[in-house]
Amino acid sequence: MEPTRNIAARAGRWSARHRKAAVLGWLAFVVAALVLGGATGTKLLTDEEQGSGESGRADTALAKAFPQAADESVLVQSSKLNVDDPAFRAAVADVERRLGRVKGVKDVTSPYRSDAAISKNRKAVLVNLKIPGDDDATEKKIDSVLAATAAAQKAHPDLRIAQFGDASADKAISKSFEDDFKKAEITSLPVTLIILVIAFGALAAAGVPLLLAISSVAATIGLIGPISQFAPVSESISSVILLIGLAVGVDYAMFYLRREREERAKGAGERAALEAAAATSGRAVMISGFTVMIAMAGMYIAGDATFTSFATGTILVVAIAVLGSLTVLPAVLAKLGDRVEKGRIPFLWRLKTRNGESRVWNAVLDRVLRRPLAAALISGALLVALAVPALGLKTALPGVDTLPRDLTVMQTYDRIQAEFPGENIPATVVVQGDAVGSPQMKAAVASLQQQVDRSPVLEGRVSTETSPGGNVTRIDVPIAGNGTDAKSRAALSELRDDAVPAAFDPLRLKADVGGMTAQTEDFNSVLNKSMPLVFAFVLTAAFLLLLFTFRSIVIPLKAIALNLLSVGAAYGVLVLVFQEGVGQGLLGFDYTGGITAWLPLFLFVVLFGLSMDYHVFILSRVREAVDRGMSTDAAVAHGIKTTAGTVTSAALVMVAVFSIFATLSMIDFKQMGVGLAVAILIDATIIRAVLLPATMTLLGERNWYLPRFLGWVPRLQYEPTPEPQRA
Repeated sequence: MEPTRNIAARAGRWSARHRKAAVLGWLAFVVAALVLGGATGTKLLTDEEQGSGESGRADTALAKAFPQAADESVLVQSSKLNVDDPAFRAAVADVERRLGRVKGVKDVTSPYRSDAAISKNRKAVLVNLKIPGDDDATEKKIDSVLAATAAAQKAHPDLRIAQFGDASADKAISKSFEDDFKKAEITSLPVTLIILVIAFGALAAAGVPLLLAISSVAATIGLIGPISQFAPVSESISSVILLIGLAVGVDYAMFYLRREREERAKGAGERAALEAAAATSGRAVMISGFTVMIAMAGMYIAGDATFTSFATGTILVVAIAVLGSLTVLPAVLAKLGDRVEKGRIPFLWRLKTRNGESRVWNAVLDRVLRRPLAAALISGALLVALAVPALGLKTALPGVDTLPRDLTVMQTYDRIQAEFPGENIPATVVVQGDAVGSPQMKAAVASLQQQVDRSPVLEGRVSTETSPGGNVTRIDVPIAGNGTDAKSRAALSELRDDAVPAAFDPLRLKADVGGMTAQTEDFNSVLNKSMPLVFAFVLTAAFLLLLFTFRSIVIPLKAIALNLLSVGAAYGVLVLVFQEGVGQGLLGFDYTGGITAWLPLFLFVVLFGLSMDYHVFILSRVREAVDRGMSTDAAVAHGIKTTAGTVTSAALVMVAVFSIFATLSMIDFKQMGVGLAVAILIDATIIRAVLLPATMTLLGERNWYLPRFLGWVPRLQYEPTPEPQRA
């Protein structure tokens, strides 16, 4: 029987017949994207563009009113000398002199002009300075400043002289970020190849999915460059694209290639096998890709610039991976033919039956299908138990406490914090209005200082700075805590609810409170408002897509329930590890401050999309078998057994890549890697191999129930497999 010529089938047939055009066209597309990206560069989000709420308004006002400059501090510290000792004073003077000679440095301030720059034990001081210019300009100048500080340290070995500030921290953290990305990139590729070799048992077959995934990621990173000129992106965008691109690129190629190999094993000719794969797995790839893109689009609703950039990058890489799967992949397979099995590793084939099914999963599924109720209850209870800790999930924006402590600049920060509590994590009050320079304004600042002195969570001396235009004043208020803990949140609440209104409302001046703590609280507030909308959008879209795909109301409801279970379990594991500290030693970190604020929403849309990938792929095989006349029970056994090996292999690739991110130095990446790896592992094993077949067996023919009022839903024909054409 000739397969129905759906879009995927037509694309596969064209690609197989025009192999040269398809392959060269794809290569030209990837190269052009990379060249275009290199020519335009990538425009990153600025700090103020990433802000939200009151703190976002404060950051925007500061960016507009004050000349851009990086604030830096040089710590001069001694365990023996007092700040008044001649040797200590000589070292401070030397630091000031060296910094003053550096081109581009402004406002080098002696610590002896302000008590706030001398520690309480009088054994440490801060020499403050500014480096004018935007991020690009300060990045070019900071090396000279760091060199001057290092020279001063060398000249005074008996003292500790070290630097921390906006530009020096950005340089060190960016370097660490780049090293992390390179490590993930270099490690993930060979790991993926090894898993694919084990999955296919042949080197040539293993290389095909990897090449598709790599080229899709490369093209996407290239295209992000010109897009970012109009919509700036997060600095994490490359890592996110690599994660999702490797996952879906390998998945889609495996789905396609496994089906083509399966048809060949049944006796179909090369052309017939390829057309069958295009008409069935190719169509499943299209539906899966569309589902993933819909899920990723939910991030646009979050109303945050970082999520918007993540949505753009992930949708683009999925779309390119789908395009490659439907166009260049059939051409490559048609060109290789049975040579795709070259480099076969004999002993790996023993893990599979003659029809390509996994012996291990067959044994598991046989037991699940014999006792579906017990399997459903046990696996469901396990997932609920894992999800329970998620009820205590708390979020925080990445702060200084989430950065790797092996960085010299962060060790300096910790020493500054010990000597000058709150010095580098103050709340910033931004006051706007024509009266900011008036005597009343000075009285308001004095009133604020009095309230700070009386407060247990506001500490130290406030510092003020008025903009060159004279209409904006910045007031830095040192606060207790580390910037994201309960003490810092209490300090923010006191500032916003009591201290700031009492000081500035009588003057009718607009005063916004910003700073790290305020940014975290405002971001969480935005997420709390937008997350229900994101969840509703993603769940509704997934429901409608599965309703139209499988013409059943039970299938989408059950899919949503199963996916929510896996996401909930992943949240629970994140809480256990990163809030309760379970397994910290294995992952090499010491942090229990909460889950990165953007991660729960990001994990939800990504995991929901990737989980639906597997769901669509498996159920397509089940529905195909039902359309050929099998009973639902038999179709479930057939569909899941024939896809279990592919799903497991694809999941192992994801778990391996995500686990690599869990080994990186940044806490953000660790949390993302752990969350994604755990969820995919749960989804591919407990959900797809146990809970899904158990519930489908229990429901039987009711899986395909469609209410009469939905009878208008069009029927998507899952055509029978074409008759084998013997080679």
